[in-house]
Amino acid sequence: MRTYLKTFGRMFQKHVTRFLSLILMVLISVGFIAGVGSAADRIYISMSDYYESQNVSDFIAKSTADTGFTDTQVQTVKEMGVFSAVETGASVDIYLTEEDAENETPTRLYFLDSLNSGLSAENITVNTPVVKTVFDNTADAVNPVACEIGDNKIESFDEPETITLDFVDILDQLTVQGGGDALTDTVKSLMSRYISPVTVTVTQVWSSPLTFAMDGEPSYLNGEDVETPDTVNAVNALINLKNVLYIPSDLIPEVNASMLGLNGPLLGTMDMQISLADRKTFNAFSNAYDKEITRETAALSETLGSDMELLTLYENYSFLALKSYADDVLYIGYLLMVIFLLVTVLVVLSTMSRMVEEERSQIACMKTLGYSSGSIIMKYILFALIAMIVGAVVGYFVGMGVSSLFYYVFNYTFLMPPMTPKTGITFFIITVAVILVAMMAGTVWAGVKETREKPAELLRAKPPKAGKKVFLERIPFIWNRLSFKYKSTFRNVLRYLPRFIMTVVSVAIATALVNVGLALMDLCLFGGISSASVTAIGVVVVIFAALLAILVVYTLTNINISEREKELATLKVLGYQDNEVCSYIYREVYIDAIIGIIIGLPLSLPIDLILFAILGMGTILGVTWFWWIVGVALILLFTFLVTMMLSRKMVKIDMNESLKAVE
Repeated sequence: MRTYLKTFGRMFQKHVTRFLSLILMVLISVGFIAGVGSAADRIYISMSDYYESQNVSDFIAKSTADTGFTDTQVQTVKEMGVFSAVETGASVDIYLTEEDAENETPTRLYFLDSLNSGLSAENITVNTPVVKTVFDNTADAVNPVACEIGDNKIESFDEPETITLDFVDILDQLTVQGGGDALTDTVKSLMSRYISPVTVTVTQVWSSPLTFAMDGEPSYLNGEDVETPDTVNAVNALINLKNVLYIPSDLIPEVNASMLGLNGPLLGTMDMQISLADRKTFNAFSNAYDKEITRETAALSETLGSDMELLTLYENYSFLALKSYADDVLYIGYLLMVIFLLVTVLVVLSTMSRMVEEERSQIACMKTLGYSSGSIIMKYILFALIAMIVGAVVGYFVGMGVSSLFYYVFNYTFLMPPMTPKTGITFFIITVAVILVAMMAGTVWAGVKETREKPAELLRAKPPKAGKKVFLERIPFIWNRLSFKYKSTFRNVLRYLPRFIMTVVSVAIATALVNVGLALMDLCLFGGISSASVTAIGVVVVIFAALLAILVVYTLTNINISEREKELATLKVLGYQDNEVCSYIYREVYIDAIIGIIIGLPLSLPIDLILFAILGMGTILGVTWFWWIVGVALILLFTFLVTMMLSRKMVKIDMNESLKAVE
């Protein structure tokens, strides 16, 4: 056992570069895939937690009758047993100034009965706002109200401000929103004798859990249906609200409506905000939630009658848009997971199988000493497994950082709810499982192949692969004009066919990924699409694809050099200078890279098409032409950097040691 452990430790020392390469390959794949995949999970979970903590309404019932909802109707809804809370009040959009009317920027007024006991967000049991600011020296303010926090559209307040509310105009607008006719000038004149304007003071800034999209809100609370939005372009129903005010209902002037020729109260219970008792059902619009909403919609319609319009969270732009963005990230994650895993599996398979083959003499010695084939193979399995565990653990935390970055970037589009520390691990498990199976399978396959041979056979050096004619030799016009070094290069490229195919495929996929990331960035930089999240995805894809390309070329080239040390040493003995020896290998690397790039460019087209279909925007022809050049230049730059990094290894090859007989 002591001898076994010594050989195990020496194996790490000998193959430290290969060990680090395996760790980095796993880290990059796990970090990227788990990061993109868990970003969607974090959004879903955070949205669901926010739904629960702020008791977001599942239904908003809006009366279309002049009298509003009766006390009996409200009480019946409260006693149905499936709802946890019911908030009553009224909402209306009005223009506070002539300039607002010209710009079509109304102010939304929420009259809430729950605020009659004091302007406190905690008093609101359904759609509980989050208090962002309480202005100083406003404790004694007359008629205090709260405003909505500002975003890309809403102009909020950064200091206390007084606003005059004309309730004649408010009633007129409420009548129109309810589907009735506008009040006549005669009625307005009569009302103005009894109803005086009310001055309110903005003392606090709140954030509504219903309206957190940064680029405007639809008429969700005004009874207009909004189609499910796409992920970037705002829907046509968006209203550019100037302000949002939360007002106690008891500020409404007390006037006998019958004196004005009206059938009901001036402003009665026009809205009911209703939340389901089972808050766990939501789960980011789950199927169970959909069934519950369908069932209770029918029950509420039967209870409240036809003079009512019922809205659900499926008509809320903020929730639907955020869910749509998260879905896009999730689908992109699935697509890129397949691509990243393909490259990773190819490289780890090559790395471990070549490593086992290089240790033929060590395997022979261990077999001679009486070690079983299983114990010999287990040494390499443990080597791969340790690299896998280290890479997976570090990759997991890298992935959490990537998902946090995505969540942070979403704040440019949404006033995001607090990010949950909880996240899904589906992508992490899939990635680790696939890489682990591939790594173990490659190691076992190579180990079984070598340990089947007798020690005497293993101690003999494997004969170099025979040179083969290449297709260029069948074209004398080209072949006869090539110098010897280029003829040998072309022959060597195809002499090691498995490595050639693996390098070309890996570079092709890396090229495609880089171009996909650049295409996503182009949508936002030059395509007129204002989406920080799409830009972030593009940047992350480019960065990880670049790291993948560098590591793939480095690993496969390093293996190439290790396998051919005797060949390179022979060239040195024959008088080749260091730069000539390096060029001998580099020419092959660049040929592989160029062929990979040529294949990778068209390969990126179907990936782009799928991504554009997922996002609902963008076209291949719309991608700015120079990005394709940038993508090619980046891959060539990465290849050049790798060759510079490995120059030292080739220069340091010891001719005497390399040309000795097999140990």
